Amino acid sequence: MSSSDSSTSAGPRLLGPAEVRSLAAALGVRPTKQRGQNFVIDPNTVRRIVRAAELTDGETVLEVGPGLGSLTLALLAAGHPVTAVEIDRLLAQALPSTITSYAPDQAGMLTVVEADAMTVTPDQIGSPTACVANLPYNVAVPVLLHLLAISPSLRHGLVMVQSEVADRLAAGPGSRTYGVPSAKAAWYAEVRRAGPIGRNVFWPAPNVDSGLVAFERREPPATAATREEVFAVIEAAFSQRRKTVRSALARWIPDRDRLDEVFRVTGIDPRLRGEMLGITDFAALAGAGRTA
Repeated sequence: MSSSDSSTSAGPRLLGPAEVRSLAAALGVRPTKQRGQNFVIDPNTVRRIVRAAELTDGETVLEVGPGLGSLTLALLAAGHPVTAVEIDRLLAQALPSTITSYAPDQAGMLTVVEADAMTVTPDQIGSPTACVANLPYNVAVPVLLHLLAISPSLRHGLVMVQSEVADRLAAGPGSRTYGVPSAKAAWYAEVRRAGPIGRNVFWPAPNVDSGLVAFERREPPATAATREEVFAVIEAAFSQRRKTVRSALARWIPDRDRLDEVFRVTGIDPRLRGEMLGITDFAALAGAGRTA
């Protein structure tokens, strides 16, 4: 079978290199670095992503940055209703007709939301249970954190991001790549690397490697603090990576005696550096800081 799938194949046809370039040319679209656009041109890659997402039958999928519809078609082909959030007006308006052309029987399963994924609201996206997306690389972390914050219905997901970002999101305490994104993501979910993606499956081919990140939502750690308060402690702890966590948190609680009491109550060693603390530690510090 050709890379673009034969029109006689059962179910939706997927997009190969020729189809992607043809659709882009018809729309006058050139992928832009400003929006982190790299369109997937390999049908086998989008099939692999859908399989790796481990979706249950018929669950509604949230897709961010559908672009020309490569991954959208693969999700629809697997029987999943898709809510697609697209910031580019031209692409958002063109997507329904593309789906109608390539997957006429599934066209009614697509909802397109023309919006910025950084500020999209629960009313706009409904209650999807999974997120599967090729996230715009320049805003991947804030987009993922925003979606997890506003949509408690999101149980799990699989997103494609820059390989370095994938490492940071999935990193655990003590690792070289562990930082603010790792700790914040861990508040919401168990996060892991789910495999590499080659550069040649994109148009244009990016000059960085890509990777898949899987997440499974879990309950946040028990704490008297709000999420915002916990995140403030995380940001403070990593603001001066070379310093001990006690020194780094001096701006958070300037009163030295009060700060020492927070460490005493939590049992956390103030001589550690922030990158040695897990999300339960940050939650404990934030909670104790409220009452110390």
